[in-house]
Amino acid sequence: MIRRRPTQIFSLAFLDCICCGFGAIILLFVLTVDKQDKATQDARDKLKAIAAGYVASLAELQQRKGDLAKGNNDAAKLVLDVQKIDDNLKGLLDDLINKIQYEKNGQKAMVADIDELKRDIAARQKKSELTLKDVKPSPLGLPAGSNHIAFIIDTSGSMRDANSERIWPIALRKFEEVLDAYPQVDGLQFLDADGRFIFGSHMAEQKWLPDNQETRNAVKHALNNYDVYSNSNPVPGIVRALRTLYDPNDEKMTMTIFILGDEFTGTADAVLKRLDELNPKDKDGKRKVVISAIGFPTSIQMGFSMGNTGVKLANLMREITYQHGGAFIALHALDEE
Repeated sequence: MIRRRPTQIFSLAFLDCICCGFGAIILLFVLTVDKQDKATQDARDKLKAIAAGYVASLAELQQRKGDLAKGNNDAAKLVLDVQKIDDNLKGLLDDLINKIQYEKNGQKAMVADIDELKRDIAARQKKSELTLKDVKPSPLGLPAGSNHIAFIIDTSGSMRDANSERIWPIALRKFEEVLDAYPQVDGLQFLDADGRFIFGSHMAEQKWLPDNQETRNAVKHALNNYDVYSNSNPVPGIVRALRTLYDPNDEKMTMTIFILGDEFTGTADAVLKRLDELNPKDKDGKRKVVISAIGFPTSIQMGFSMGNTGVKLANLMREITYQHGGAFIALHALDEE
């Protein structure tokens, strides 16, 4: 009979095998974990590199964005500068065009003045008696007798003292002399050369002012401080006085217009014709309004005009006052007594 050795399940050899297996598993785990840590580190390094690349790209993009914004700002500023330069050039061009046009107009006016001066010289050579220098100073012997007096006063620059810009003292003095020559009338009125009423409110326009000392003092003060410049042409004032102040229905009205001026810039024939229509002769050859004038030598003595406008005024006033029953006084100096 064969004797069998009893079988042991957990023998030493089995334990050795089990330990070896566990050791192998542990070694494999250790090796695997180290390899995974290395892969993870590599992945982390790659991610860091990629992230660093992205950050660098983002920084570059931001830098480009800043450069682009700066470029846009510079471009916008450059556009504004170009627009300003263009506007300045347009303004300079407009000024140049205006100056050229002004020079052309001035040249035309100068040519017209020269032509007018030539005609005046030719006329004076033919009719030497029309030369203002040959007129002797006359006393203030203007015709009186009217009960309504209207003054037309040239208030242009040539009738003013350049220092004070007020009307020449000689003109104010002659005005007062004429006014004092009529101590009492039924109505007074005062206009500048353009036909504006010098004294009184708008309600007083186109109406006669009462003659009293208060009115006379007030108008002297107003004329001395009158700062409205008129044109050097008394014709508009004469026309307005004839059209608005004379009342044909007032049989007792006798009216005189006194003109104080130094220049005339229009055409004499047209003026004479117009005044003849406004102030015609009656059946007896008399006119309803008497026109007298005092001429001042400012434009002739001081060279204010190239068109000989002072001589033109003298010639026109002589003819007007002759036709309309008045008198013309030509002064030779601004300090004449």
